[in-house]
Amino acid sequence: MHTFITSAALVASASVAFAAPAQLVGRSTFQVKQVAAGKVYRPGPVAMMQTYNKYAKVGAVAPSVVSNAAAALQSGSVAANPEQYDESYLCPVQVGGQTLNLDFDTGSADLWVFSTLTPATQSTGHAKYNPKTSGKAKSGYTWNISYGDNSGASGTVYADKVVVGGVTATSQAVEAATSVSTQFMQDTDNDGLLGLAFSTINTVQPQQQTTFFDTVKGTLAKKLFTVDLKAGTAGTYDFGYIDSSKYAGTITYVPVKTTNGFWEFTAGAATANNRSLGSVGDAIADTGTTLMYLPTAVTSAYYAQISGATNSAAAGGYIFPCDADVPDFHITIGGKSFTVPGEYINFTPADNSGEQCFGGIQPNTGIGFTILGDVFLKAMFVVFDQTTSAPRLGFAAQ
Repeated sequence: MHTFITSAALVASASVAFAAPAQLVGRSTFQVKQVAAGKVYRPGPVAMMQTYNKYAKVGAVAPSVVSNAAAALQSGSVAANPEQYDESYLCPVQVGGQTLNLDFDTGSADLWVFSTLTPATQSTGHAKYNPKTSGKAKSGYTWNISYGDNSGASGTVYADKVVVGGVTATSQAVEAATSVSTQFMQDTDNDGLLGLAFSTINTVQPQQQTTFFDTVKGTLAKKLFTVDLKAGTAGTYDFGYIDSSKYAGTITYVPVKTTNGFWEFTAGAATANNRSLGSVGDAIADTGTTLMYLPTAVTSAYYAQISGATNSAAAGGYIFPCDADVPDFHITIGGKSFTVPGEYINFTPADNSGEQCFGGIQPNTGIGFTILGDVFLKAMFVVFDQTTSAPRLGFAAQ
């Protein structure tokens, strides 16, 4: 941690053609041959609104039934770019017209950013949101958030336009930092966080504010977003639709428990090298956490499969020889087994010698539940779904 395609029922397809070089025929006429360029998919109301907008200057006004339908069919995709060792994934977000790189975090519910209100000593190297440009101050509103690694930030609150991959929240609560912890100061690629947990754990006072997803979900083609993180390269967050090209097989859905404000569910048994490691149990899918934190018994049983692995007090967790054979980790979710490649669990060098490596699986001692962070998620395609009567999570292999 710190830590456009829609369903066929909603779209109209159109063949797109681009002009080839003009060919003269005689002196006063010419011919342009069209070249087929495949298909794109666009919701009908969106296509209609483009026409009305085009001719707005000559008095064209879209019927409310068209404009309302178009507004309810937002969808978009944003790149998730990994930092070194895939420690976190950053996405470009327009906040009040300023592009910032934010860490999307399904384990928290605040959208906070470095700002012109952040002291220069704490914000050097960061892109900063200027609330004076377009923000509307929410008088008396403050926020203060801390994360599991003891990092944190605090500040004041504004309402402003936020755009993620073409999906727009016209009046989103933007939490402008007036103070940030050292961890965030030093990570100059990261300009803040965009929380995607449930709004019930938002930290704004005196009144909690909605997350970006909760703000826009009523306008999305589908009330969901998907996470497709990658190892060592950019993945995507898609809002409002499921791209079937990004997963293999079928999606396995499990119910979500929202009591704690997280995307929390029950996982089943874990195995490695065809050996049982025990039950995982209560778990959270958290894009804002780097590693996997598993029950102590499961963790120790897994590292028993790696020659030379030790739980090192000096290193602060399990380490093993970098050239060790690291087995794949298998976890059962919704009755189906999913695999995290062993190479993902060989996380980073544990020391300057390059001989020992730090494990991507660590015990969840003191946490009380399992956290499945990016080491797990970059092996999966995950649907964070609110299209049904109760929230659910969907998992599929990439």
